[in-house]
Amino acid sequence: MYRHLLTILLFGPVFQVCSQKTLMKASPLRLEARIHALSRFGANPEGGVSRVAYSQADIEGRKYIMDLMKNAGLEVSIDPGGNIIGRRAGANNQLPVIAFGSHIDSVPGGGNYDGDVGVVGAIECIELLNEQHLKTTHPLEVIVFQNEEGGVTGSEIMCGKFKEEKLSYVTASGKTIRQGISDIGGDPSRLQEATRRKEDFKAFLELHIEQGGTLEKEKYDIGVVEGIVGIKHWRVTVTGKANHAGTTPMNDRQDALLAAAMFVTEVNRTVRSIPGRQVATVGVIRAEPGAPNVIPGKTELMLEIRDLSFAKVESVFEMIRAAGEKIEKETKTTIEYQPTNENLPAMADRRIQEMIAMSAKELGLTTLQLPSGAGHDTQEMATITPSGMIFVPSKDGISHSPKEYTSPGDMANGVDVLLRTLLKIDSGKL
Repeated sequence: MYRHLLTILLFGPVFQVCSQKTLMKASPLRLEARIHALSRFGANPEGGVSRVAYSQADIEGRKYIMDLMKNAGLEVSIDPGGNIIGRRAGANNQLPVIAFGSHIDSVPGGGNYDGDVGVVGAIECIELLNEQHLKTTHPLEVIVFQNEEGGVTGSEIMCGKFKEEKLSYVTASGKTIRQGISDIGGDPSRLQEATRRKEDFKAFLELHIEQGGTLEKEKYDIGVVEGIVGIKHWRVTVTGKANHAGTTPMNDRQDALLAAAMFVTEVNRTVRSIPGRQVATVGVIRAEPGAPNVIPGKTELMLEIRDLSFAKVESVFEMIRAAGEKIEKETKTTIEYQPTNENLPAMADRRIQEMIAMSAKELGLTTLQLPSGAGHDTQEMATITPSGMIFVPSKDGISHSPKEYTSPGDMANGVDVLLRTLLKIDSGKL
């Protein structure tokens, strides 16, 4: 009784301690309406959006989201890195925050759900807490990261990993990152002030569409993300001998493009021959001199390999390199490899994975553990705080396309799991 009176004196009106069995559920209609409203900003004729970071559509979409956040009672600010932060006070504001959110920028010609579901879903969680007059012990933060599609820029800044030379990079909007940050309300001269400490956060959660077809194909409601795959890129240069296409016999050719084509085939064969979820792609190929009557003397490709284990990435690459050596001998060419970029895998916190699975089970939803083959802001946040991701199904596994779609019911399921997971974290289970 005395503890109850002390709570009133310290914190004002009594806040309810949440019983997750009695929690209200997310509104599919409200989620769908907000997804549709957001899709107006940057809408394209194909039915998707081209709301690339720093564009006018992005600026207008951010304003719409900030209005939703303010209407939900959040204290809204923009950090120097351009990230939107909506804060909800907890019973003890000296505790580290539980953060959750995603992004609203899109790829050119993108869809209406990638990132957006995590943002409107986070706001829906706040609405549900408000409607039930529930206050968490920890303060909460809804975060809308800027320029996720252009290289997780906002979360890199927040985690202190952004390199200043990137400010001069030109983005899909035509603006440099420096100009873009200024245009969305940030301050590129004060980026260090946007860096957060590990002590600032209790945990970070991100709700997201799967962007693949596993959940739908195998008929699972919720994906419990084990981690975000590591990615490594190589520039592959095949060198042969340019020569006249009409006078050089087939047996005397050193055709760099033919060798490159054989290399692409071997990449596919090699990766398919190994058990596991690893993937590899050759997404760029350029032959020189590029004339129909000249045998290509040089071809450049870009090779990408992804897997949850970086050791697996390296192992697959060595197998591909060995296959390349055979191609060199057969075609009398040389193949050289230059690493150009790598992103280390980011593992989800095991305890948070268990809480996500338990929350789904309490709701009668089925779950599947799986890796994320795409990059997300969570991969950066996981370097400074325990983090987890919740996936909901993507129809036909389509993403980064106007045909991207997740049903209102699936979105609501994801929000319900998100809310219950953050409340488990708040109750001390982490």
